[in-house]
Amino acid sequence: MSPTPGGLGLAGTPRVHGLSLPDAPALLSAEDGLVVAATKQAATLTGHDEPGALVGSKLADLVEREGRETWLIGATGRTPVRLQTWPHPDDDALQVTLLVDVSDLTETGPDATGGPRDSEERYWLIDAQRLAKVASWVYYPDTGAIYRSPLLAEFLGAGGADHADDVTAMISTTHPDDRDRAAQFYADVLNAAEGELLETELRNLHGTRIFLCTGRAEYDRAGQIVRVQGTVQDVTEHRALERQLRDERRRLQDAQRIARLGTWEVDPRTNVMRLSSMLYEILGQPVSSTGTFDRYLDRVHPDDREWVRQAWRPLIEHGEQVEIEHRYQRTPDSTRILRIHGTRIADADGRDLLVGTAQDVTEQRAVVTRMERSSQRFSDLVNITPVGIGLFDRTERLVNANEALCELLGYRLDQMRGLSIRDITHPDEPDPSLPAPDEPSGFRRRAPQRVMVRADGEPVYCELHTSSSVQDDGTEFWLVVFQDITERRRAAEALRYQATHDDLTGLPNRTAVKDLLGRLLGRADSPGIAVLFCDIDNFKRVNDSLGHDAGDELLVALARRLEGGLPEGCTPARLSGDEFVIICSDVEACGGVDHLATRVSALLRTAVPVHGQLVRVSSSIGAAVPNGSGAGGEDLLRFADAAMFEAKRRGTGKVSLASPALMAAADRQLHLEGQLREALSNDGLALHYQPVVDAEGTVVSAEALIRWPHPERGMLSPDAFLPVAEQGDLLRELDRWVLRTALREAASWPVRNGRPVSIAVNLAGLVPGGPDFVDSVADIVAETGIAWDRVILELVETSLVDLPSRTRHEMGELVSRGVRFAVDDFGTGYSSLARLKDLPAQIIKVDRRFVAGVGGDASDFAVARAVVDMAYAMDRQCVAEGVEDATQFRLLRGVGVESYQGWLFSGAVPAEKFREMLADGPLATP
Repeated sequence: MSPTPGGLGLAGTPRVHGLSLPDAPALLSAEDGLVVAATKQAATLTGHDEPGALVGSKLADLVEREGRETWLIGATGRTPVRLQTWPHPDDDALQVTLLVDVSDLTETGPDATGGPRDSEERYWLIDAQRLAKVASWVYYPDTGAIYRSPLLAEFLGAGGADHADDVTAMISTTHPDDRDRAAQFYADVLNAAEGELLETELRNLHGTRIFLCTGRAEYDRAGQIVRVQGTVQDVTEHRALERQLRDERRRLQDAQRIARLGTWEVDPRTNVMRLSSMLYEILGQPVSSTGTFDRYLDRVHPDDREWVRQAWRPLIEHGEQVEIEHRYQRTPDSTRILRIHGTRIADADGRDLLVGTAQDVTEQRAVVTRMERSSQRFSDLVNITPVGIGLFDRTERLVNANEALCELLGYRLDQMRGLSIRDITHPDEPDPSLPAPDEPSGFRRRAPQRVMVRADGEPVYCELHTSSSVQDDGTEFWLVVFQDITERRRAAEALRYQATHDDLTGLPNRTAVKDLLGRLLGRADSPGIAVLFCDIDNFKRVNDSLGHDAGDELLVALARRLEGGLPEGCTPARLSGDEFVIICSDVEACGGVDHLATRVSALLRTAVPVHGQLVRVSSSIGAAVPNGSGAGGEDLLRFADAAMFEAKRRGTGKVSLASPALMAAADRQLHLEGQLREALSNDGLALHYQPVVDAEGTVVSAEALIRWPHPERGMLSPDAFLPVAEQGDLLRELDRWVLRTALREAASWPVRNGRPVSIAVNLAGLVPGGPDFVDSVADIVAETGIAWDRVILELVETSLVDLPSRTRHEMGELVSRGVRFAVDDFGTGYSSLARLKDLPAQIIKVDRRFVAGVGGDASDFAVARAVVDMAYAMDRQCVAEGVEDATQFRLLRGVGVESYQGWLFSGAVPAEKFREMLADGPLATP
């Protein structure tokens, strides 16, 4: 590094002839090379006692070059040296030459005649360079030699500069990416004007250090370059610091831009306001503009200007910190909201400055405004919401509530505030604390239900929905919605009651009976249990003669007698129709099964006034008790039911106890029911078809009659298994199977003379008024593809009496599509002929008992004639059932019967044979 004024070696050094020289071996020479001054150290190095001995000598006489070596010629011999020269800072016409003794670095020592060498200055120079991190170098173009200070080798690394003997070698010690720039630097130095200092930055071989390289060429009087000297300064830390400062400045600017935050400074003496570039951007002003405090106030919104001026006074007059938020008009059409922070500081000279920040908070204020409006809308919504909403603190005390909650609990708001959740919870509640809030993931648990208590002490059933939240000040709170479910709970209880109780009598139903029996039989300490199955004798006659309303009235009266007359521990229930069940939890306490059955029989043997008439009734009762075989509740009901049928076979008003034989028979009946279910599921049943013909013997329709080809008992008629189906609640599924199978078969029957044969199906379980009756029929018709007008649905007379309007509507809907309804076995329903007009049917089938007597009983003939005449008068078709001889046929044809069914023409035949019958044409008639 070349020393500079006030730098290396000059500050505080001795002055010679009024000019300062380094405190080291140095010469001061004029432009012609004449030495005009020397230091004491230079005189000592040359073997002289005084510096004046060197004054007047030519520099060229004192310094001699031999190849790459430079020698100082002294009085006692030659000393190897390295020279550094630079213009004197006080006089450019003079040149300072520093003589560095390098005799300990050269292989050839000084002349034998040489005196002692003082290398203290050289070590001082190397240490100074190391401290300053500045190395030096000198290049001699005439010889190509290059001198480098020891520190340069340390900079460039071992194997680098210490072996670099020429410029090319020096260039090779730099980073590969910098070598072209290094070569250009040396070339530029050799072509530079005298005194021109050139600079460049290069990296070391591994790119880990950065060096600032300088170079300057020195010329002789002939204009030839004598040498090139320069410095290499390690600036790695400087550049890292500069980069860090740039990064920090950039991050600060980015943060200010993101936060829309700028800085300002006001000089109170000049009123001049200096702004950061970001603040210029926020205010919408060019960076080149000069601002003042008054000009800033001119842009403050007129409505804010005066109070803003007053808000600045504490800072301006007393140096107190201020925080102001106001509107600022960038343009007449653009208004922003600024948040100003300001304080007073002292600058480097101790003068006061006002400094601070200005942040554009327009968007934040817009968000806050929207949140405030949203909060207000939420508050308004809470106030008008019809469900109760309460705000509770962390101690579960009520802080606020809407009007709906006040009305729900019967308090005024001022009365409710401060009440805990325990205060408004019914004392019977086991856990009066607030329930845990819903999961944040959106998973919703079943809302807990609590019984709250009103101010008047009345209970209120509520469903509590709880959510935890945080207020603006960070305080946690509970938001609890109280949904009044009192009515819903009552409705649910009513539904549960309806599900377990009979609608007509209010007694427990079959579901409740099963549940009760299950609980009683499941108790280890359960005493003797008894089940009594009661069926009202001849109840059907009451319904048919007096109507269903009268039958219902009778059942209700009997239910009340059972409720009031049974001993403790006995529960009456109604299963269906006219069937009652008595469950006794301790039959021994009631005197035994026989005594209990007698008492129940007496309760049901009575005369009941119904519709102004006194109706005498009795009941058949079957009783069953557990037999130790592990029978369940269903088994006991089944055994009692079988015992009831046994009692009914013995006559009215009888009682029968389920014996082992009867239980075995009931088990066989259950087994048969299981087989019937399996046959129904696997199409193990069969249909036979009996034709219905007109007067000429043409088949106009056929009635489908079910048969069961039992694998063990052979072909079973309906009488053998329909009671089993009824007890097993299979009639509905059985009807579906028959209807589907019959309609599918009939859809493929051949058509003769353009008259398709209709198909009639007798229904007992799938009946109008039942669930999905219309849909079930419609689905089967659509599935089989048969025409609607070929379908005849036969129902017994009693199922068509006193039908409600909804059921009539269902039948009318099917009739509108083409379906016809037929009254089967007309005349056996204990109803008068006057009721014929009320039956919603298109076909009347005269019962076979009247048909059988038309040839020999004038009364039967008269009934048959009356039925036919009334049917025609009401535009209904009449079919005679059970026609078995020619006399019946001719008499019935004579009174106008249109269609006939009976053994006279054909019995019920399998499907294949019925197809053959259709193919053969009309059947023979007498």
